[in-house]
Formats: sequence, structure tokens, C-alpha cells
Amino acid sequence: MSSEKRRYIEQRRGLFWSVGDEKLDQISDELLVENILNYGTLEDVRELISLMGLQQVALLFSKTYKNRPRNNYFPQVANFFDIYFSRHVPEYPL
Repeated sequence: MSSEKRRYIEQRRGLFWSVGDEKLDQISDELLVENILNYGTLEDVRELISLMGLQQVALLFSKTYKNRPRNNYFPQVANFFDIYFSRHVPEYPL
């Protein structure tokens, strides 16, 4: 895990309450995107996009939302970001 990603997660430790300190390095990109989009602030989302890139965040969202019959996104969150990515990422859905 990059030090930048680790720092980003540590700054938002409360959003990853279910992950033990010793396993912070094992947080997948999918879990990171899911937790930030579901529980983070607008500023958290902006920083996530700055860290990973809009294309990558949209790809990870698509993998965990569009391609699964069940997912962990709140319906309102999923609907918002589905519309957002379809308008701002030309290749979406990926």
C-alpha cells in the first residue's frame, strides 16, 4: 500500500472501524471506495478522486455495484454515484 493511501485511511480511521489496526494495510481499493462513498463527506470523496483518479474510482464502483446482484451501497448513494459517473466518465459503465 502506498504511504499516501495509508495516510488517507488513517485520517479517516472512524470510517474503517471494523478493520483492526494491524490490517489497515490490507484494505482493498474496493473497500476503500465503498466506505468513502457510503460514509465519507464530500471532501473525503474529492480527496479520494484526487488520490485514485475519477476513472479508477468509477471502475471500482462499477465492479462492486453494477456487476453484483447484491452490494453494500446505500440505495441513494448508489443512485447518485451511478448518475455522477455516467455524466463525468465517458467510458462508464466500465
